[in-house]
Amino acid sequence: MKCYEIIEKLESLSPPAYAEEWDNIGLLAGRREKEVRSVYIALDATDDVIEEAVQRGADLLLTHHPLIFKKMSRVNTDDFIGRRVCELIRNDISYYAMHTNFDVMGMADAAADELSLQDRQVLNVTYEENIEGDLFKEGCGRVGRLKKCMSVAELAGFVKEKFHVPNVRVFGDMGDIVETAAVMPGSGGSYIQDALRAGADVMITGDIGHHEGIDAVAQGMAVIDAGHYGIEKLFISYMEEFMKRELPGLQIDKAEIREPFIVV
Repeated sequence: MKCYEIIEKLESLSPPAYAEEWDNIGLLAGRREKEVRSVYIALDATDDVIEEAVQRGADLLLTHHPLIFKKMSRVNTDDFIGRRVCELIRNDISYYAMHTNFDVMGMADAAADELSLQDRQVLNVTYEENIEGDLFKEGCGRVGRLKKCMSVAELAGFVKEKFHVPNVRVFGDMGDIVETAAVMPGSGGSYIQDALRAGADVMITGDIGHHEGIDAVAQGMAVIDAGHYGIEKLFISYMEEFMKRELPGLQIDKAEIREPFIVV
């Protein structure tokens, strides 16, 4: 199968139109016409991931976070990003990233599904389109009702179980009862006000700083920080299932689930 045929399938799932203007998605390195038999899926294009993709004989590397974010005026081995790009090209591995477009069409509902959120709505609208007189809205994150009321402590345990994380950080009273929850995979600090406006009792996200956490609690909302990687790693299994279902002739390999840091 040609690389561009796989790209068409990926973009039918998460259209580029849903990506933020600042984002850098799509085919970032390699040949669009390349014949692809093997795909390697990871969250980030790290040195270890690229080395493993090479060892597995991957023809296409698929990640959530783009390796190339800022403009590159030269591609050489003087810096770590250039070295990674050179390694991909040297081994004839095409490289595709689906970031904020997947956040909108994929990640948001997948995370909400894990939490069994009911009557869910978009947390932060990033895309609007008028379709036959009706305003269609999409965006990042979801807010909805939990299947049952529970304490913050119970929900923290539920989040650990559902997202398969070793620990979570909790801002708020563990005994408080919550019913309406917002979930924002990735870095959620800048979306706290969206969650408050939506009437969330608790927000589940990652990368929450000290002041963001205590300020959210002061405004009446608990926060459960399950980590940036902790929630967004669901990209790997999600895309594995999608590609096996939609592109059954491909060999699919994936990065090992491994937290990027150690708590001691």
